[in-house]
Amino acid sequence: MTTQTLIQFIIIAVVIVLVVWLRSRRQNKPIRSKGYRMLLPPILLLVVFGFSIRSLTQIPDHPFQLPAIWEIVIAGVLGIALGSIMLYHTGYERREDGLIYAKRNKNFKYVIIAVILIRVGLSQYFKGLDYTEFTVLTMVMAYMYICVWRVGSFMKFRQISSS
Repeated sequence: MTTQTLIQFIIIAVVIVLVVWLRSRRQNKPIRSKGYRMLLPPILLLVVFGFSIRSLTQIPDHPFQLPAIWEIVIAGVLGIALGSIMLYHTGYERREDGLIYAKRNKNFKYVIIAVILIRVGLSQYFKGLDYTEFTVLTMVMAYMYICVWRVGSFMKFRQISSS
């Protein structure tokens, strides 16, 4: 096992622990600001990914090429599928105090681990692609995943808050 692979696994483990820990902390706090904070990640990622793609176009001695449209579509579909899985396991409930909280889901940690492992497996499978093409496809998949999950979560939250 190379050092780079070991570092990737450590980063993945840290991300899993952080997501599960943050999720469990938030379950004890009501959702504020009418749920609009759920929409921040897609907006912020759009800006970050925009800057990332811009930097990919500036790599010296490396021409920038977008992946084929079918590759982008497949990355988007995979992102939508992974986001849908997360959305299915995300729920909200109104408690006795009248406020809305994230619903406890004992399977969430397993779902997030499975989603991350699927993403890692796919990234290892497509490592043969050009670095810039691989990065763009990963960003498309991640952005679609986050958009489906967060926008869908916002809609679920608004449904609960209006009833």
